[in-house]
Amino acid sequence: MRDYDEVTAFLGEWGPFQRLIFFLLSASIIPNGFNGMSVVFLAGTPEHHCRIPGAANLSSAWRNHSIPLLQRDGREVPDSCHRYRLAAVANFSALGLEPGRDVDLGQLEQESCLDGWEYSEDVFLSTIVTEWNLVCEDDWKTPLTTSLFFVGVLCGSFVSGQLSDRFGRKNILFATMAVQTGFSFLQIFSVNWEMFTVLFVIVGMGQISNYVVAFILGTEILGKSVRIIFSTLGVCTFFALGYMLLPLFAYFIRDWRMLLLALTVPGVLCVPLWWFIPESPRWLISQKRFKEAEDIIQKAAKMNSVPVPAVIFNPVELQELNSLKQPRVFILDLFRTWNIAQITIMSLLLWMLTSVGYFALSLNVPNLHGDTYLNCFLSALIEVPAYITAWLLLRNLPRRYIIAGVLCFGGGVLLLIQLVPSDYSFLSIGLVMLGKFGVTSAFAMLYVFTAELYPTLVRNMAVGIASMASRVGSIIAPYFVYLGAYNKLLPYIVMGSLTVFIGIVTLFFPESFGVTLPETLDQMQKVKGNCIFRFRSGNKSKDSTKREENPKVLVTVF
Repeated sequence: MRDYDEVTAFLGEWGPFQRLIFFLLSASIIPNGFNGMSVVFLAGTPEHHCRIPGAANLSSAWRNHSIPLLQRDGREVPDSCHRYRLAAVANFSALGLEPGRDVDLGQLEQESCLDGWEYSEDVFLSTIVTEWNLVCEDDWKTPLTTSLFFVGVLCGSFVSGQLSDRFGRKNILFATMAVQTGFSFLQIFSVNWEMFTVLFVIVGMGQISNYVVAFILGTEILGKSVRIIFSTLGVCTFFALGYMLLPLFAYFIRDWRMLLLALTVPGVLCVPLWWFIPESPRWLISQKRFKEAEDIIQKAAKMNSVPVPAVIFNPVELQELNSLKQPRVFILDLFRTWNIAQITIMSLLLWMLTSVGYFALSLNVPNLHGDTYLNCFLSALIEVPAYITAWLLLRNLPRRYIIAGVLCFGGGVLLLIQLVPSDYSFLSIGLVMLGKFGVTSAFAMLYVFTAELYPTLVRNMAVGIASMASRVGSIIAPYFVYLGAYNKLLPYIVMGSLTVFIGIVTLFFPESFGVTLPETLDQMQKVKGNCIFRFRSGNKSKDSTKREENPKVLVTVF
């Protein structure tokens, strides 16, 4: 029986139909770019200090000295969460005493910001932080907001594939685009942090579902030679384009509600794509809807100006397809033997720590020196050459060496940041961008690498489980950024160390470049240098080793 690619080979690889699908599906990813990173500006924390009520009877000298000063990055700044006890300050002011001359400020009692805070408007006019005072005792809510968005992303990862298998790629693509756009719009009317966060979780579910389904739809419609370009340059580059639009919108719209409103407009503009993007013929065939699949292929042939064969789907082949049953597999099959378990555990670590590095560097943009909007744009822009580099490396070089290389490069430059003098902030920013380049390049290669390691039976499951590990990484990434509240260099030290570590671990993977894709679990290659987990296998007998090298794998049918 011929496969789908053989049946549709007469359409060609890169005709007008394929080009239209390539660019329209890629364009549908643009809203994902700015929705995924919008929290950088929606939840930005401006400089702030305790509010001193205008009604307080203070002299100008005491009003200017009512906030304690702290040393931060070599300069004195007002304390963000404390002030001198207002009753005592008012008493000294009434007595005509001068701060610093008559009163030792270091001995004064302090209190929390009982009258709220005053926020700087140099960078943001308003954010959810300034709206609901998510600072000091409530500053934990800011990273939690981002983490809960990525919890929504994790949940969306669970359901998007199943929904698209059940209801069709096209229907779920546009349904999830509507969820992402509609609930982003509802966030504008949030009356408290809790309402905003719940809606943000749902936005996260729609965001990743839209991305995954567009990815699946493109790979199923496009031919073999175009799929890798679509999955690396197409989807990823248009995601970066949306990411680059975010700081442009945010620069001109500095109120968080108006910014959210502006970010929903591109989602509405995607509605007309319904009439141009077809359903996946592969999915229609899997649902035994052969006539609809043939109609789409005939329209594609007409658009490409190629003759249509008299018979597209042979009745004999359709009968064979109806009788074909795929064996079902369990998640435990990814741990069936010790060798497979090692590959799976290393894959989960690789995806999770790479995700931590990518999202922590992206979310840490407001903490860099210089203009926040320019730094965010540069962080998005550096992704384009990173994706191009990933594509070029994947075409010509062994997978584990190039992934390990870019990860060690990215982690290494992050570790160098601690050596840069504070006066050379531009150099620190450059190193951060190079670190982002390395981590992003590695991230773009993980889908291809993981898919090549596993056999056909468990390939989708393996990529799905590994992708879920990356969502876990994105959930904890905001707390790596939060470490900067204790030491500005600490996030880079931790991220750099973990990135170099996982780069070294990558060298223990088997090589998949130039190797025929495995069809069964028996055909999976062995881990390089089994000493990485020697403590588990060092005392094995020769018989047990022999059994592991030639395992009898039973795939469950339940």
